[in-house]
Amino acid sequence: MGELIIDATTDNLNEVLEFVEKEMEVINASPKIHTQINIAVEEIFVNIAHYAYNPVIGRATVDVQIVEEPPSVTITFIDDGVPYDPLAKEDPDVTLSAEERQIGGLGIYMVKKSMDEVKYEYKDGHNILTIKRNL
Repeated sequence: MGELIIDATTDNLNEVLEFVEKEMEVINASPKIHTQINIAVEEIFVNIAHYAYNPVIGRATVDVQIVEEPPSVTITFIDDGVPYDPLAKEDPDVTLSAEERQIGGLGIYMVKKSMDEVKYEYKDGHNILTIKRNL
């Protein structure tokens, strides 16, 4: 469907969220699914902005694909930053209190729990993180 190539800065988060929402206008997803996707997009894009290129600014590609049968939305994030697989880190122990838990990992954990598929690969110098949500 659509692709956005943008500087990976937190200042551009709203533009990324608006782009994804606009691409999703063609589907009739529930408000809950829209919220889950928005949270996932925010988590992933902000992580790219904070960690992929720090301290310089690099580009990120956000690609949105809508499939009608079976209905689903797939969003792929591509950057040329430092190779990093956020899925390789062990999930946080959510049974512990916030004070007992180690810092980090909760955002990607929420992404993994709210999406139907999350996968990462490093290919040809690119970090490629793909999320899929069935409708």
